[in-house]
Amino acid sequence: MSSDARIHSHKNFELNYIASGVGRRIVGDHISGFKRGDLVLLGPDLPHCWEVLDTENGEQPMCIVTHFSENIIDSDFFQMPELQKVVALLKLSHRGIRFKIADDTEIRQILTEMSVSQGLEYYIGLLKIFNSLIKIEEKEQLSNPINRSSVFSKNIEKVNKVYEYVFQHIQEGVRLEEAAAVLNMAPSSFCRFFKKKTGQTFMEYVKKVRVGIAAKLLAETDKQITQICFESGYNNLANFNHYFKANMGKTPSDYRKIFR
Repeated sequence: MSSDARIHSHKNFELNYIASGVGRRIVGDHISGFKRGDLVLLGPDLPHCWEVLDTENGEQPMCIVTHFSENIIDSDFFQMPELQKVVALLKLSHRGIRFKIADDTEIRQILTEMSVSQGLEYYIGLLKIFNSLIKIEEKEQLSNPINRSSVFSKNIEKVNKVYEYVFQHIQEGVRLEEAAAVLNMAPSSFCRFFKKKTGQTFMEYVKKVRVGIAAKLLAETDKQITQICFESGYNNLANFNHYFKANMGKTPSDYRKIFR
């Protein structure tokens, strides 16, 4: 985990636990902050990135990353009735799942032991982790569904470069011409490419990212709505209110009341 992290994706499942550090993460079209104790499960081919912005109490930023095969749920072992809740959870992870837990001591210990384990000991640790995860009641799906067609997979590196551009520039302003230049395309060609590969227009994607940032800030901070408007990439409060309500079904102020 570093301050120059890059958006990437891979075939394996990934469980990401933040042992120390503070920063921003992107999962699909979702951008939000992370801190110590953050626990996220990612499905295969889901673009993601953890960017360190600060340390906590002078500690070195650190995360424990666990990968396991995308074919695990197709194995005969995972067809056992006792593992069906695990299979259901893994199927949900194609959008990314953040687990909200008050005490992460047990999970941290298991993951730490797994980081130095091999063979059967590692697999036993993985089953212990699954057993802990299915017991966590409070969890949040992060991204909107990602297009996992073969067409998308063949161009995933190009699409990830676009996601990274949005990730780095969402607050100061995202421009179509600059995004197109990332792939050395003319804007019109870029728009056709992005829509074909992701199933949504570039500006639809940007709007979802902005609304996602705003929703997170409204739910978890006491920042004024005007400040959240600008931090999520809008420069006009009326437009912010309009797009937020269109996507979330509520005005920003009404949405915040849910969490108060």
